Amino acid sequence: MAIILGSNRYGKAENRIVRIYRDTPRHEIHDVSVSTALRGDFAAAHLAGDQSQVLPTDTQKQTAYSFAKEKGLLSIESYALTLATHFVDHIEPVHSARVEVEEFAWERVDLDGSPHDHTWVRRGQETRTAAVTVDGIGDHQRCWVIGGLKDLTILKSTGSEFTGFMQDPYTLLQPTNDRVMATSLTAAWRFTVTDLDWEATYAQITGILISQFARVHSLALQQTLYEMGKAVLEECSFIAEVRLSAPNKHHFLYDLSPFGVENTNEVFHASDRPYGLIQTTVLHDDAPDAGPAWDSYTGLV
Repeated sequence: MAIILGSNRYGKAENRIVRIYRDTPRHEIHDVSVSTALRGDFAAAHLAGDQSQVLPTDTQKQTAYSFAKEKGLLSIESYALTLATHFVDHIEPVHSARVEVEEFAWERVDLDGSPHDHTWVRRGQETRTAAVTVDGIGDHQRCWVIGGLKDLTILKSTGSEFTGFMQDPYTLLQPTNDRVMATSLTAAWRFTVTDLDWEATYAQITGILISQFARVHSLALQQTLYEMGKAVLEECSFIAEVRLSAPNKHHFLYDLSPFGVENTNEVFHASDRPYGLIQTTVLHDDAPDAGPAWDSYTGLV
């Protein structure tokens, strides 16, 4: 049997880029991690060590930094689209490019009751994400855009149950009609368009996810995730599907009886592991083909 070269790609992962806009006395900051990956005619590099068709990963890095100034970095989706399209359109051996971006949020320091123009603190909330794949050139070029977030830590102290589950001889868990439900949410949504107000859209979708988590009286984390994804699809016609991954951050009622203290669902042990991990996809039944949209490079989506 013959041995052949299979699918391959290469790139520069996790370039840390900070872009500060200084056009006015009130500065703006965008702090990102950018990963690029290229597919194309690179067989000679693998089979013979021939680098003549290989654009160095260092060049990919330099391009990512320069584009933060040349093309701008106001929205990670539009930045990633521009960068990926450049590699496909201008680097001949490349027929497909993927760009994955994480954005780390900063919050302005409050100084005497007013937000300071050029001082921030890192916000400890979620990390925004985007992944763009551009394939082909000219009239045959296609683009896929994934938006998302990770590490959105959210908790509700009631409004969650877990009862009626299957039991066998190894089942110790007791049913409950009132439990703490907490998670560190990862969510990603696939766009059907590539021209949007990305900032407003991110705020809209994040708001929907958080509000649904709060509103739904949960009989299972699975049910909550489905309702969150469903709400996004109902309100955002430009989203084809939503993928959600949620570790169940267990809060176990702590036994205070040895101290003669009654614990009326008030003191808990927050257990970080092991944890249940629930993953759900919610999509339109006529959603367009996802193509390589979910073909992750760094594991970001």
